[in-house]
Amino acid sequence: EVQLVESGGGLVQAGGSLRLSCAASGFSFGDYAIGWFRQAPGKEREGISCIGSSDGITYYADSVKGRIVISSNYAKDTQFLQMNSLKPEDTAVYYCAAAVGSSSCSWFPQDYDYWGQGTQVTVSS
Repeated sequence: EVQLVESGGGLVQAGGSLRLSCAASGFSFGDYAIGWFRQAPGKEREGISCIGSSDGITYYADSVKGRIVISSNYAKDTQFLQMNSLKPEDTAVYYCAAAVGSSSCSWFPQDYDYWGQGTQVTVSS
């Protein structure tokens, strides 16, 4: 059974940092495209990063580029989302997701088959 479990969210002041984790079971990260998304109250789910299994390149959305870094521990099937210089507008529930049917990076939530439960990130001003 494929499962994704996020952790590491919390409350942080503006300008601070957080590191989120996404632990996978039932598959290996190198097999599927992996996306990171966030959803703020009243807003649509937004893709912030994705890694295609075909090219292994990490892509970042303009809204977070330069402030987040994705890293992977393939031995433990865990990915990390390091977020720096956090802003109040980064407040959202953050999710990782796996696209079983695709090896290419996608920014669209509907292209992903498995989702973690999400972890709340709250940035205070």
